[in-house]
Amino acid sequence: MELWQYDATDLARLIRTGQASAREAVDSVLKRLHAVNPTVNAVVRVLEPEARAAAETADAARARGHALPPLHGVPVTTKVNVDQAGLPTDNGVVALKDFIAKEDSPVVANLKHAGAIIVGRTNAPAFSMRIFTDNALHGCTYNPRDRTVTPGGSSGGAGAATATGIGAIAHGNDIGGSVRIPAYCNGVVGLRTGFARIPSLNPSAPTGRPIGAILMATQGPHTRSVRDARLALEVMARGDRRDWRWNDVPMQGPPPARPIKVAIVPEVPGGPTHPAQAAAVRLAGKHLQAAGYVVEEILPPDMERGVELWHMICVTDVFGGLWPQMQKMGDPDAIAAMQAWLQVQKAVDLQGYVAALTEREGLMLRWMTFFHQWPLVILPTLCDLPPKQRADVTVEGQRDVLQSMRSALLAPLLGLPGLAVPVGSHEKLRTGVQIMSMRNREDLCLDAGEVIEAAEGVVKPIDPEH
Repeated sequence: MELWQYDATDLARLIRTGQASAREAVDSVLKRLHAVNPTVNAVVRVLEPEARAAAETADAARARGHALPPLHGVPVTTKVNVDQAGLPTDNGVVALKDFIAKEDSPVVANLKHAGAIIVGRTNAPAFSMRIFTDNALHGCTYNPRDRTVTPGGSSGGAGAATATGIGAIAHGNDIGGSVRIPAYCNGVVGLRTGFARIPSLNPSAPTGRPIGAILMATQGPHTRSVRDARLALEVMARGDRRDWRWNDVPMQGPPPARPIKVAIVPEVPGGPTHPAQAAAVRLAGKHLQAAGYVVEEILPPDMERGVELWHMICVTDVFGGLWPQMQKMGDPDAIAAMQAWLQVQKAVDLQGYVAALTEREGLMLRWMTFFHQWPLVILPTLCDLPPKQRADVTVEGQRDVLQSMRSALLAPLLGLPGLAVPVGSHEKLRTGVQIMSMRNREDLCLDAGEVIEAAEGVVKPIDPEH
């Protein structure tokens, strides 16, 4: 087996024990990148000289007998919307192509601190605001399983890179599904961490973010194994006191009452759910039931209203802040998609905005109460199959996309963790579910994900469809 095919856990072990070198690992992943990236356009900035130099440094450190960090020599990727010193934080926007970061964001610094070697930067839609990864600066990222459908967004480059073996861990972020949806579309594992678990800030943007982003946006990894998601979480969650939200809490919470009860939601309220996605949720429930979990089809509180609140808060934030910037900086598809969203979902006035934030708190109380009885909730990652490329640039198409996304919006609204794992398949694509739990209980999601993975098999890297 070639080194690019290993997951991060095994590759780190091989390097640590001298069975492989960091240079060999980087060479292998770069060779894979050059073989498959022209087809998928997942990595839009290749950091070959930097990665080779970092590998030489890593191998020299091992030769001197230094203590080795957990990802020593492991090739990874980062997304173009987070600061990485000396590189542009372009966010897929032509006007930002020369916006060079002076220092690393905490999540990038944490990957480096853990010994990871960053081989490239992955694509995102302009302004990271679509579930389609396409922009006027870097072009379109293609789904390696089916070029006609989206690889997801906004971390679509990360998902496609992970699926094709360009790095064992790919950094992403999520405010409305941007880690979980690409994981589903590409058939890999994606962990949206809960509120404040991973420090999240860009030093290049000191003016702050709107309240919706503060409450909902989180960082997280794409991986091909659940154990790698656990490892990446531990690495990425290293603290940074500049982020006032960051929580220094244990990775393992108190054990829940046994047997653990799981609420599954195959049919998501508020619209249709594709039969293949509903079947994936029920199959995930069967896998967990076979391992001793108690599984029941039961609805958490007020799901439809939660989706409405996400839109009320986020559309109003975007209308007042990002939308004027988009119109000024320009990106044809991003603007068309945003116009369609703003027609389907209207911004609210100040009174409505405050009321939505207040109602969110009440809904959170009801969900936390629900979690005391049902520590895990499993939903489809999207309610439908991945949409065709550029489906969101018309009002009708955007309406369908938003309808499908309703299952992805509850975790960010409430600041909850969500683990996307492949379950089953449909034609060329993997179907998939997301496992949700209360804040700071990523461990419960990962435990359940490992049970499902044991039944489904660990994801293997694929060759992209040409």
